[in-house]
Amino acid sequence: MKKRSRSSGRWLQEHFSDPFVQRARAEGWRSRAVYKLEQIDQREKLLRPGMVVVDLGAAPGAWSQYAQRRVGHRGRVVALDILSMEAIEGVDILQGDFREQDVVDRLLAMLPERGVDLVLCDIAPNLSGVDAIDQPRAMYLSELALDFAARVLKPGGSALIKVFQGAGFQELVGGARRRFGKVKLTKPVASRARSAELYLLAADFRLV
Repeated sequence: MKKRSRSSGRWLQEHFSDPFVQRARAEGWRSRAVYKLEQIDQREKLLRPGMVVVDLGAAPGAWSQYAQRRVGHRGRVVALDILSMEAIEGVDILQGDFREQDVVDRLLAMLPERGVDLVLCDIAPNLSGVDAIDQPRAMYLSELALDFAARVLKPGGSALIKVFQGAGFQELVGGARRRFGKVKLTKPVASRARSAELYLLAADFRLV
């Protein structure tokens, strides 16, 4: 059996001792990421009963779980990820690569035209550890998510998108401000302290 590296061993030790990991297991959530969305939602009042929500980069499904509970049976959650996901009651799941046009077309076919209230995106690329490679990949995914939100949101809708500071970051924020009435950056307590991730919250979408 291949021995684990010291770094992977430290990560596993940290992961399983993480209070958010332990809490997620106890409460039946699919990952600790649910508490990031919960904390932002409690502060910003993102989710309401009856909303139509798209969750990009949804696997393993904690955000979709949470969103479905918040929107209720009158709402709808559509989840997309390149990885397969176990079914979630009340959630429509599509497997595919969000970077591919045919996958986006299939997703659009599942949605009411200009009928989405909220786009969620917790996508991150597979990290190489080389910033010159990782940052452009991450920014590209964030830009795709923002463009998608502008394509499907109803006027007044919102988007919550994971972003990483670095090259292209200010341009992304500027693009959001041209499309949305309110734009802010937030980092929930549940985000690990060493993580460079932030969440771009863009609200009050404006058709231009």
